[in-house]
Amino acid sequence: MMNEDEKYMQRCLELAQMGQEHAAPNPMVGSVIVHHGSIIGEGYHRKCGEAHAEVNAIAAVRNPELLQESTLYVNLEPCAHQGRTPACSLLIKQKRIKRVVIGCVDSFAKVAGKGIEILRSYGCDVQVGVLEKESRELNRRFFTFHEKKRPYVILKWAQTMDGLIDKMRTPDMPIEPIWITNEHARVAVHKMRAEEPAIMIGTNTAIKDNPKLTLRDWSGKHPLRIVLDRLLRIQSTAGILDKSVPTLVFTASENKKDGLLEYVNIDFEQNVLTQVLDELYRRDILSVIIEGGSELLNSFLLQNIWDEARIFVGESFFGNGIAAPRIRKHLINKESYGDSSLFIYRNK
Repeated sequence: MMNEDEKYMQRCLELAQMGQEHAAPNPMVGSVIVHHGSIIGEGYHRKCGEAHAEVNAIAAVRNPELLQESTLYVNLEPCAHQGRTPACSLLIKQKRIKRVVIGCVDSFAKVAGKGIEILRSYGCDVQVGVLEKESRELNRRFFTFHEKKRPYVILKWAQTMDGLIDKMRTPDMPIEPIWITNEHARVAVHKMRAEEPAIMIGTNTAIKDNPKLTLRDWSGKHPLRIVLDRLLRIQSTAGILDKSVPTLVFTASENKKDGLLEYVNIDFEQNVLTQVLDELYRRDILSVIIEGGSELLNSFLLQNIWDEARIFVGESFFGNGIAAPRIRKHLINKESYGDSSLFIYRNK
């Protein structure tokens, strides 16, 4: 059973989740202010560039005089620096809130314990580590980004019951996806796309499937589309090059930009994955879905540059085709979508 601090911290996590679509590249943060056992203020970080959770929670308190007798709960250490918004730790100090309970320390270099120092400097009773595991889990993309200096990498593919990711394509076959899972699973895929800022495929997938990688079965913001195309083999009429949403093409050719379509030169004689992830890191992309094909997925697996794998399995059999990648890591969850299933693994 949860104690009082855990109960209010759980509420912070619930509030924080509400900022999932718009907070990035900032973390998801929720805050609750409690006075003598009653919640008098709540808030969460709604959108990058706007007020942080603690600011919104404090603003929601109708009687500010109660703040000095209250406890502020927040799932991530209050910031200590002036960015797009003022430092939350200084606001809390100004309001003389006597007790602050924090889920986990912020590993971002400009914070990293400095916010806690500011709070303790005026005699605030600070407790750190309440639902720490859950707090880090919620913002695992944010922590991976700042601690590993790269986006959180999600591998995703669909495979048949006989372990195949695609049929052997022949020249007379149409240029379109070969569906393995049902419509419910495909809706789940579009929901995933709405939750991550970027999605990436290789040249062969772009040519064989001609995907657009946009949202059609779910509402939200289209992810940044990324494709590897060393020799510019993808036809200009391909869906991924339609300039409808921001798109990056990593190529051996020169850098150039055409509206929302941007070509980025990298050295294909060096490690391609690290160059791509370094570029995404510079662009503040917290996470990326790798949707295929098998060569690109296996490259991430072989170099052990991945954090999560989401594998859809349909009831179909191909008999002959391209083998799906193999995962031998920690299975953390299984979901069912009728006759299709989703297996989620973590690279712990």
